Amino acid sequence: MKIHEYQARDLLREYNIPVNDYRLVSNAREAREASMAWKQVVVKAQVLAGGRGKAGGVKLANSPKEVEAKAKTILGLEIGGYPVSKILVCDSAQIEREHYLGLILDRSRQGVTLMVTDQGGIDIEELAESNPGAIHKLALRSDIDEAVLDSFLAKSISSKELRRQAISTAKNLYSLFLEKDASLVEINPYALTPSGEMLALDAKMVFDDNALYKHPEIEALRNPEEGSADEAEAKTKGLSFVSLDGDIGCMVNGAGLAMATLDLIKHYGGRAANFLDVGGSSNPQKAVDALEIILRNSRVKAILINIFGGITRCDDIANGLLMARKKLDVDVPLIIRLVGTNEEEGRTILREDGLDAIHDLDDAVKAVIKAGRGIS
Repeated sequence: MKIHEYQARDLLREYNIPVNDYRLVSNAREAREASMAWKQVVVKAQVLAGGRGKAGGVKLANSPKEVEAKAKTILGLEIGGYPVSKILVCDSAQIEREHYLGLILDRSRQGVTLMVTDQGGIDIEELAESNPGAIHKLALRSDIDEAVLDSFLAKSISSKELRRQAISTAKNLYSLFLEKDASLVEINPYALTPSGEMLALDAKMVFDDNALYKHPEIEALRNPEEGSADEAEAKTKGLSFVSLDGDIGCMVNGAGLAMATLDLIKHYGGRAANFLDVGGSSNPQKAVDALEIILRNSRVKAILINIFGGITRCDDIANGLLMARKKLDVDVPLIIRLVGTNEEEGRTILREDGLDAIHDLDDAVKAVIKAGRGIS
């Protein structure tokens, strides 16, 4: 689950991490009023999308009148598909140097990785591609040893006094990460001001959906625009669904198999339109619900149904597919793979309705890509 910058700033403050002053507003008049106490102001769009600055969603203003005008402009934008309805008005901190400080759940290292660089800013993703050695990494698996942390931070922060501030921030950020079950927290820029302060001027946080039941205070921060209406509906029906940007619809049982299916589609030159895991239930209605959601996507040109029957029985899936064909206007090719529990029964049910099932997954993936391209 992602949260807005203003929500991340609130959490930083809760964990005693210094930030520049800010106010959240929803119209230009409020923006003007909020800016009265500051000489120079940053007006920032609040959307769950990156690239706000490049999209015109972050602007400097030197007077309340200018703040109001720029707030009006930003509130009329759409960034990353999200209309801007809230803006953050911040006291503009003078920056002497921009750093980046972040923590990420790193499965390859079986722990949490702390990252720091003295080349923070809006192009941090490009830096990670063009000069990954500039981003220093430290694997963490328990409490942070201050001596180790100081030595690590010295790779990017030469001043002992500045490192003292950064050590405190890193430790508090790590506490936030662990206590709130985050998968990513980052401060960018983590800025050095001319007065010698290290301030968090922007923040991004992502939390583990599977741990939200332990954190109602984090769940309460959920923003409606984060997920599509289809994703929200799928959740209520016991389906795991994520929209993607391809044209091959996917209905699979099991998250691991679903990921493998998406990988194979990519491997053979196709692009998946969604991730959809129907889970381990043998309720035929789930197949109906899944296909209904997939078919709403006008980009979908073919659908791959990949079932490896265990708890999920192949005959129940087959019956669900027949139910779906009767209830829904299925106007794209269906490529079906059925393997496992009650496989023969499922194949028989499909054959009686004029449908075939493929046994080999590679063959099924190749077939759905051809079908999507109109190749028989």
